[in-house]
Amino acid sequence: MQHHSILYSELIAKDFSFASVRRRLAKEPFDRANSRQNQTRTRVSMEKGGLDSAGREFKNAKEMWREQVGEDQSKKTEWYRQGVGYWEGVEASANGVLGGYGHVNEPDIMGSEAFLNTLLSERFPDAANGQRHLVVLDCGSGIGRVTKNLLIKYFNEVDLLEPVSHFLETARESLAPENHMASDMHKATNFLCVPLQEFTPEAGRYDIIWVQWCIGHLTDDDFVSFFKRAKVGLKPGGLFVLKENIARTGFVLDTEDRSITRSDLYFKELFCQCGLHIYKSKDQKGLPEELFAVKMYALTTDLPKVHRTKSKVQANRPGVIK
Repeated sequence: MQHHSILYSELIAKDFSFASVRRRLAKEPFDRANSRQNQTRTRVSMEKGGLDSAGREFKNAKEMWREQVGEDQSKKTEWYRQGVGYWEGVEASANGVLGGYGHVNEPDIMGSEAFLNTLLSERFPDAANGQRHLVVLDCGSGIGRVTKNLLIKYFNEVDLLEPVSHFLETARESLAPENHMASDMHKATNFLCVPLQEFTPEAGRYDIIWVQWCIGHLTDDDFVSFFKRAKVGLKPGGLFVLKENIARTGFVLDTEDRSITRSDLYFKELFCQCGLHIYKSKDQKGLPEELFAVKMYALTTDLPKVHRTKSKVQANRPGVIK
C-alpha cells in the first residue's frame, strides 16, 4: 500500500480502454494532443471525468468514490484491506516496489535530492552548520528506498511509516547501523507499521513530512483528514513534500491495488481543503516516456507572502520635510 511503487498500462484503443495493468507509475491514458488545453482549464478538477483500469468511464470523482466506498464504513475498510493485500504479495525489493522499473530509482532520487537541497537551503539554513537537528517522516516508506538513498544523508533522524509489514522489516534490516554507511549523527529511529489513514504524528517532531507514491491509496476524505492531522507533527516552518504520479486530467482508478492517480488540478483542490499552500513545485525529469508524469510539491501551512511594491509615482515623490 503506502510505499514506492510503479504502475504501467498499455493504451490499446481510441476509447482509452486498457490492457492488463501493473503498478503505480503508469502510462498516461489521456490524449497528449490536448495537454495545453487541459493545463489552462481552472475549473475544479474533481468535476472532471476519469477512467478505471478496465477502461470504464466515470462522470466525475464523486460518482467514482460513491461506487468504490459509498457511505458504508465496511466498504471503505475493504478498499484499504485490498490495497494492503495487493502489496503483501509483492517482493520486498527495489524492483518489486517499483513494479519492475528498478532502474527508475536513480533518476527519482536525483530529482528528489535537487528539490530537497533547495528546500533545506531556503527553509532551514541553520542546519548546514549543525545548529538545527533535522527530523523527517518517510510516509509510505516501503523497504526504505528513499530513506536509505536520500533522507538519511540529510536528516539526523528518520521515522519510517509503512503498513506492509514485510516491507518495513526489510527496511529495518537494511537501515541497521551495520548495514549502511550513514554517520552516527544520522539514523533511522522509528519503524511504524501503521496506514496513513490511521496515523497521527507526535506533535512538533518533524521538519519535513515526506509523502511519496502512496497518497493515491487514500480516499479524498482521508487525504484531507490525514494532512489536517499531520500538520500538528510539523515544527514551526516545517513542510510537507508530496511526490506523486499526475494524471493528464481528472483521475485514473486502479481497481486492483485500490489507488487513484489524480491530476494537478485535482491535487490543488484537495490542498485547498487541507488548508495547505504550495511553497514550491517541480516536475520530475528523466523518467521513461511511457510512464505517468511525476510532480513534487512542497506544501506549507503558512499563507503565501504578498510582496507589495511602491508604484513609480509614489517612489518618485519627494519626501515631506518636517
